[in-house]
Amino acid sequence: MWLIAGLGNPGRKYERNRHNVGFRVADELARRHGIGPLKEKFGGLTGTGIIASQRASIIKPMKYMNLSGFAVSQAVQFQGIDPAQLVVVHDEIDLPFARLRLKSGGGHGGHNGVRSIMEQLGHGDFLRVRIGVGRPETESGEPGDGKVASHVLSDFPAEMDRDVATLVERASDAVEAILTRGIKAAMNDYNGDAGKKAD
Repeated sequence: MWLIAGLGNPGRKYERNRHNVGFRVADELARRHGIGPLKEKFGGLTGTGIIASQRASIIKPMKYMNLSGFAVSQAVQFQGIDPAQLVVVHDEIDLPFARLRLKSGGGHGGHNGVRSIMEQLGHGDFLRVRIGVGRPETESGEPGDGKVASHVLSDFPAEMDRDVATLVERASDAVEAILTRGIKAAMNDYNGDAGKKAD
């Protein structure tokens, strides 16, 4: 049994935010595999079905990002999920837009949702699909710290809609690859150049 946790903030005003790209991947996976409508449980919206021939649940925590761990930990405990079968999908400002990085374990890297999950589970041994949203530009026009909070809580520009949709599809493909082929093989495929699988 797998658990896929897509991170974001609840509410219509956050739907298009960079911070909510994890929610969009969860929705795409649910759409592809006919899981849903997602129902309220564990403090999130969740549903269970078959993803890439594997039995899996999807959860979107419905508290704000920094409290994501409560819903994820409840689902993990109730369903008896092994850390190696928990996949957390989230935005990553330290990656350029459209770059994906898959990893197993590690720290939270300053991401409040991942931090909350680690605090509630007591470890960071789960799998991650990190989706690059880039850093805001500094006054010099170069990527930098800028105003990180306002950046991730702002919408992707409308002219990026097609690129964002492609990114969500690739991230969903990456989750499916993890479930079918394992994290190491999926990392080899998706931890390459932005916009394409690694050769």
